[in-house]
Amino acid sequence: MDLSKLRLTDLTRRTLLKSAGLLVGTSALASTLPAMASNMSNEATPTSGPQGTTPPITSPMVGFMLAHEQFPVPELVELGVVAEQAGFDLLATSDHLQPWQANELHAGQAWVTMAALGARTKRVWVGPTVTCPTFRYNPAVVAEAFASLSLLYPGRIFLGVGSGEALNEQAAIGSWPRWPERSERLIEATEIVRKLWTGHQISHAGKYYNLNAKLYDPPAVQVPILMAANVGPKAMYRSGQYGDGLITDPDSWKEHKAEFEKGAKAAGKDPRQMPVLVEAFVVVGDKKDAEASAELWRFLPKAFKSYFNIRDPQAIQDQATAELPLEKVYGKWPISTDPDVHAEALIELFRSGATIVNVHSGQSDQRRVIDFYGEHVLPKVHAQLKEV
Repeated sequence: MDLSKLRLTDLTRRTLLKSAGLLVGTSALASTLPAMASNMSNEATPTSGPQGTTPPITSPMVGFMLAHEQFPVPELVELGVVAEQAGFDLLATSDHLQPWQANELHAGQAWVTMAALGARTKRVWVGPTVTCPTFRYNPAVVAEAFASLSLLYPGRIFLGVGSGEALNEQAAIGSWPRWPERSERLIEATEIVRKLWTGHQISHAGKYYNLNAKLYDPPAVQVPILMAANVGPKAMYRSGQYGDGLITDPDSWKEHKAEFEKGAKAAGKDPRQMPVLVEAFVVVGDKKDAEASAELWRFLPKAFKSYFNIRDPQAIQDQATAELPLEKVYGKWPISTDPDVHAEALIELFRSGATIVNVHSGQSDQRRVIDFYGEHVLPKVHAQLKEV
C-alpha cells in the first residue's frame, strides 16, 4: 500500500499504523521509539467516534497547537475541528491569563476552549500545554475541572502542568516566588490532584496547601498528567519523577533527555512507557512568512531563561525586540513548502524518542498549515516511519 497517496482524512490514525507495521511489537522503530505499553497504569481507555478510534496516549501521534495568545476562542475551536478532519491526533491549547507578547492580542480561557473542542470533535486527545495548578488556579479546582472534562470526553483528556510564568501568576495574584518554591508547589499540587481523583475524602496538610475535601465526581478513567520541563536538567528530572509523561521543546529534549529518564527510573517507572510531547514550530511558506511569525513569538529563545519572570507582555515584547534578531527566533524552524522538509523534521523528533510531536505555527493563516500537513506531510510521516 502506498501511504503517500492517501489522505489521513480517508484513513484513521489507527488504520495507518496497522498498515505501516507500527503497532507495538511490529514496529521497525522498536529500538528507537519508546515501547508503547498497552497496560500503562495511567492510560485512559480509547473512545470511538465516526472518524475513528482515539489512539492511546503512548502511541506515536502528531498534534496541533491551538494558541490562545494569537487567536480568539471561537476561531481556535473551528481550527481544532479542521485539524482533526485533516488527520491530527491531538489538540494542545495554551493556558494564559495574558499573552506572552502584547502584539499577539489574545488570551482566552483554555478550559472553556477544551470543553467546546471536545463537543465538536470525535477522536482527538485534548489538553493544555500547560496549566499551572499552583497560584491563580488552586489544585483542587484543577482536579475538579479536569475530572469534569474527562466525564464529558472519557479517554480523550490529558492534563499538562507546569510551574508557570509571571505574566499569568504574578499578574493575577501578585505572588511570584523563586523557582525552588514554584517547583515544590507544582509537585505538591500534582499530588493533590491525583488524590482528589480517587474520589475519596482527602485530608492534606502540606508545605503550601491545606485541603480537606472530596471530589464527588472523579474522572471516569485515569487522566494522564504530563509535566512540563524546559531548559534545565532539574526540571527534566522532576518531570520524569513526578509526571506520567513530559512536555518540552526540541532543544531541551535533546540536551536533557537523560535527566528525564533518570527521574522516571528513580520513581520506579519505565521512561519508554511514558508519553513525551515535543512542541515543534513550523512555517509553511518562505522567509517572509517566517519573519511575520517570529515577530509574534520573538520571546521564544529566552522564554524560559528569563522572560518567564516578567509580568507585563508589553515589557516582554520590548525586551525581546531589543535582544533577539528575528533570525535567532526562526533559525531552527522548518521553513518550506516542500512536504519532505516538514516530514523529515517530524521524523527526526520521533527518532529522538518523542512520542507526540506537536506542530505549532505562528502564521496568521492556520488553515493553510493544517491543510498542507493533512494533504502532504502527515501521510509522508507515516510512510517514512514504515521505511525506517
